[in-house]
This record gives sequence, structure tokens and C-alpha cells, in this order.
Amino acid sequence: MLRFSESVSFDKLLARFDIQGSIAHAKMLAKTGIISKTECSRIVAGLAKILKKIESGEFQWDTSLEDVHMNIEQALTMDVPEAAKLHTARSRNDQVATDMRLFFKYACGEVEKKLEKLLRVLVDFADANKKIYIAGYTHLQRAQPVSAAHHILAWVEMFARDVERIRFAAEAANVSPLGSGAIAGTTLPIDRLETARLLGFVDSESGDPVVTGNSMDAVADRDLFLEFAFACATIGVHLSRVSEDIIIWNTSEFAFVSLPDTFTTGSSLMPQKKNPDSFELMRGKSARLIGNLQTLFTLVKGLPLTYNRDLQEDKPPIFDSFAQVCVCLDVLAECVKKIKFRKDKCDAAVSDPLLLATDLADYFVMRGVPFRKAHHYVGEIVALSERKKTPIDKLDDADIFAICDKADESWRSVFNLDRAFAMREKIGMPGAKQIEAQIAAWRGTFKKSK
Repeated sequence: MLRFSESVSFDKLLARFDIQGSIAHAKMLAKTGIISKTECSRIVAGLAKILKKIESGEFQWDTSLEDVHMNIEQALTMDVPEAAKLHTARSRNDQVATDMRLFFKYACGEVEKKLEKLLRVLVDFADANKKIYIAGYTHLQRAQPVSAAHHILAWVEMFARDVERIRFAAEAANVSPLGSGAIAGTTLPIDRLETARLLGFVDSESGDPVVTGNSMDAVADRDLFLEFAFACATIGVHLSRVSEDIIIWNTSEFAFVSLPDTFTTGSSLMPQKKNPDSFELMRGKSARLIGNLQTLFTLVKGLPLTYNRDLQEDKPPIFDSFAQVCVCLDVLAECVKKIKFRKDKCDAAVSDPLLLATDLADYFVMRGVPFRKAHHYVGEIVALSERKKTPIDKLDDADIFAICDKADESWRSVFNLDRAFAMREKIGMPGAKQIEAQIAAWRGTFKKSK
């Protein structure tokens, strides 16, 4: 049963947050007169000593003591007898809830930093490839021309939303449950606002301490776990979609990009292979991140209030999501720096005149043709091009005029990439000026966030 029920093998990752919470709790107990200042000083000094041992790897974790809390408390009590008073007015229920909120504040900060680093790298990557034009795709079929920068800036939008999600989770974490006890608080004269202030659970604007409003909800609530795991899963989905783009671009059939050797591997059998393993692993890890979220939803869906031992299992998926998101963001940021677009291959793909078929429909619209008719006309022209085995822009004028009597000799001017991009200088479009403006706007955002 000890082997089955222990959690210290994974919740020891909370050690520094547990000690941080215990130090604040001891100081509050001393301030309210529940323990003496001398007792508090000895407890705090003992906790600091244990933290040093943990950080140096000297601390001996004992699974028979079940969890991180009891391991630290036992070691502290052996060295500082006064530590027997530390758990006064506290339960492991509100203790672990506090530890996890401190962890989430730290974890959200780390993920946000890595996301912001990736965003800077991606904006630089877009800036370096403004003159590379590629075919944009829908249904994995060539659709319309875009610049590589426009495609990369779409990735930027995705990860920028992830920053907002992770900030939301950090804000949700900024509430102290300490003092809620096991379920109904305590009869002792504690000061919950003091421990919240000491632990940094304060309103960013007013500076006032923030505490939970219901002791039952404080120890039972796992919404924050779901929110953090959801943010991580969404990051994983975005990593996977970016990876899929790059994997496709790296195929021999597309060959739009060349990947750095340091982030690819060879085959154990086929010497010519250069496999995009880093991106395939990120695509695979997204499933793991989604699975962690599903684990947490399933874990809490049928639990009655308040604490149930099932909740011990809430930590492994959270710790795993945090670790996997961090390493994936690091890998993508470093790999992107060394990806090279193959201009000749991109030019060949974007030279397909069918990419500008919609522009021809727009041309007809500007000559008074209703869009549905214009769309139909272009469909006829494309079919004619296929029957004649002639590129659409090489058809005879007479062929075009026979289908649309509103057209004149200028119809062929539509099939020019410079014109196509010049006509797309509205907000959010891939025109060159728009791309420059977006890059400048993102860089302005980075300066403000410093």
C-alpha cells in the first residue's frame, strides 16, 4: 500500500514551493501569537537549510513518508523540534493547493517567456523571407499565392493567442487557498491575508492580497489545472500544425525548405534519408498534451466535494504538460533559426497561373459581372484550359471573350504576381506594405512587453 499510494516520486517537484508556503505560514503564526518569534526563526532557518540540501541533491526522499509535505516536515522536525508546531491551523489539503498555485504562477511565467522568445524568432524568420513567394493551400490543393512571411505571421498569430491563454491561467493562479484547512478552516486566530501577501498572492493593480472565498471550494477546485492543461494542449496543437506545414514543405514533392542537420536524423537503413524527426516528435507530443487534459477532465468529473485521494493523480499530467511544452517551444525556436527556403522550388510552385484564377473572377466583377457569374465564367475558362492543355494565361483572347463579353485585352494582366500582391494591401492581407506593417507592429509589442 505504501508503494501504491506514495506521491513523493513526483510531487517532490513542489519542494521549493512547499517550503516557500511553510515559511510564510510560520511567519503568520508568529505574527498572530500562535507560535513565538524564536520558534518561527528556528523553523524558517531549518526550512532554508532543507531547501539547500534539496537543491544540491543531498536530501534523501523517503517513499514511506508518502509525499513531499511529510518528507520535509519529518526532516525539519528531526533537526528543529519546534517544527512540531508548523502544521498548526493547516491541512495537507490547503497546503498542496497552495503549493500548486505557486507552481502554476512559476510555470505560466516560464511558458510565457518561451512563447515570447519563439514569437521573436518567428517574426525575424518572416522578415527574412518577405521576398519568398509560395503557393498557399486549402484542402492541401494550391489555392492562392502568399509570401512565406505571410504564412509565418499566421503562426505568430497562433502563438500570440497562446500567450493570452497562459496569462489567463497565471491570473487564475494568483489566489491563495492557504488557511482553508481540510474543509472548514480553523478556530485558531490566523491571518489569511498575511500569508497571501507574504506569498505574493496580491492584486497587480491595488497590491491587496487575494484569497479564496470558500474553504470547501479552495481545496476541491481543480479548474486551474484544467485551464493550464488546456493552454498547454492548445500550444501543442499549434506546434503540431506548424510542424505539419514544415514536414510537408520538406518533402521531396514540395521541397520548399531545407532543414538544419542538427534537427533531423538519418535512416538506419536508407543512407539518403534526412528525416524531420524534431517536427514529427512535436506533432506526436501534441497527442500527449491533449491526453493530459483529457486525464484531468476524467479525473475530476465525478468527484463530490471536497478533497478525495483521486486528486493525487492531478499532478503527473500537469508536470508532464509543463515539461513537454517547454522543450517543444525551445526546439522550435532553435530550429526555425536555421530553416532555409529554397527559392527555386517556391518560384516554380507559385508560377502556376491557376493560383490567380480568383483574381480573374475579381477582374470580371470590377467590370460589372456579378460574382457568382464571374466565378462560373472562370470555372469555364479553367475547364477550357484543361481541354486545350494550355495554361490559363496563354488562352486566346477570343476564347475569353466568348465566355465573358465584359472582358477586354487587359484580362491577361491579372496573371502577374507583383500585381496580385499590390492588389492585396488591405489589413491582414499579404501585400508587401501590410507585411512590413505587421512585422513592425509585432516588434513594437515585444518592446512594450520587456
